[in-house]
Amino acid sequence: MHNATNQSFIPLEEVNSPTVATDAAAYYLNRKPQTLRKWACLENGPIRPVRVYGRLAWSVSSLKSLVAGEAA
Repeated sequence: MHNATNQSFIPLEEVNSPTVATDAAAYYLNRKPQTLRKWACLENGPIRPVRVYGRLAWSVSSLKSLVAGEAA
């Protein structure tokens, strides 16, 4: 995986919150966090984040759809 930190994330199927932070979303999508930040900035990624208190948050339902190969 691209995740270079020692953070551990629970399986995506077990996430109970409606959104996750960029690091977690990048882990679930097997991308670098900076890739997701670029998607947000350029508005050209397969999913779009929302902002929560000024920080990027990624919809868990959109992540699940994307991982499953469905259109987000």
